[in-house]
Amino acid sequence: MADHKHPELVRAIGRWTLTGLVLNSIIGSGIFGLPSVVAGSLGKASPWAYLVAAGGVGIIMACFAEVGSRFREAGGVYLYAREAFGRFAGIQMAWVSWLVRLTAAAANANLFVIYLAQFWSPATERIPRLAILTLLIGVLAFVNYRGVRAGAQLSNVFIISKLVPLMIFGLVGLFFLRPGTFVAPSLAPHGAWMDAVLVLVFAYGGFEAALFPMGEAKDPQRDVPFALFVALGVTTFLYTAIQMVVLGVLNSPEKIDRPLAAAAAQFMGPAGAALMTVGALVSVYGYLSSMMLNTPRLTYALAEREDFPSVLGAVHPRFRTPHVSIVAFGVMVWILAVAGTFRWNVTLSAVARLFTYAATCAAVVALRKKQPGRETFRLPAGRVVALVGIAFSLVLVARMDWSALVIISVTAGIALANWLWARNQKATEAQSDS
Repeated sequence: MADHKHPELVRAIGRWTLTGLVLNSIIGSGIFGLPSVVAGSLGKASPWAYLVAAGGVGIIMACFAEVGSRFREAGGVYLYAREAFGRFAGIQMAWVSWLVRLTAAAANANLFVIYLAQFWSPATERIPRLAILTLLIGVLAFVNYRGVRAGAQLSNVFIISKLVPLMIFGLVGLFFLRPGTFVAPSLAPHGAWMDAVLVLVFAYGGFEAALFPMGEAKDPQRDVPFALFVALGVTTFLYTAIQMVVLGVLNSPEKIDRPLAAAAAQFMGPAGAALMTVGALVSVYGYLSSMMLNTPRLTYALAEREDFPSVLGAVHPRFRTPHVSIVAFGVMVWILAVAGTFRWNVTLSAVARLFTYAATCAAVVALRKKQPGRETFRLPAGRVVALVGIAFSLVLVARMDWSALVIISVTAGIALANWLWARNQKATEAQSDS
């Protein structure tokens, strides 16, 4: 690693802030429409799918907990793959992770405008939309530019603001359920269960991005397992309760685009519907704020290890943030958000996450051999759990269509070019030194 002559990052992310960051990275806009999709596949048995998906994701999270407890540096899945399998694997994982975050941020910025149009119809017109997107992304970039503490505090505000309306919906709505809402698993076709679980795996996903900024966490080796498992428990309870309320209040939830707003209107009136719409706005923007904090740290980690241009690894002398990476990410998100809605991001996000999940599960076995005893959290029966996590990921990969694999192939090609550039840079430096 190169000897960098810049200030160090500030370790300002504590245990509960990290937990909030994980939750903020998981809970986005999906839960406001997802219950209709899952109900359409499994009907009244759909709450069980949330528990099945939580079990599968819990296995993967457990692997992340062990691998993440080995490191105190920024990078997340990129760092894990690089240390376990080498530079080439690390860059491959970095690119699929980075492109998912970039396009997801742009898509969520557009989604915010769409939700806002329900209160202010001109929001989707050209000039107002441009101004809104600039303000949305600019404020988040500015806050994170000026310090990780400010960015982390903003994330804390958003996670509390998004959890409150969802908790109110879930807890109050449970008192209005019709009898027989939660039934035993149905005899739905195997394919319907697989499709439902596949969708829900991605609803629980995003936690991996919260592990990018561990160079600014106070005690990541101990706090990563805690944050992951607490977040899994909270989201499992919340998601399952929300699904039960939607099923128990609405007659045909699979036919409704905004099931939470529709259900809230049934037992809380128009104010309940408005609360859910505002909650969706807050949730989307909170999710965007988490990506503005997380993703520049991945870019920074790549530059720190000379896999990206060194300028992206610069640390601000006063604010001690990776300011160039933050600005670069903000500008690219703004460009993509202005350019379109990026529906293809759904496919890219789905496939890419499964590959990074499988790679991190495999890293459990590889790092136990390469770094024996370094982990703070050691997963019981870790090798078996890792193999189950890999198998779970690959089974879901098999459900993907060819268009998804094409996107991943293109991403892998870009990563290959990046690796060749990085290798050439290192060879050139070695020649100049000799």
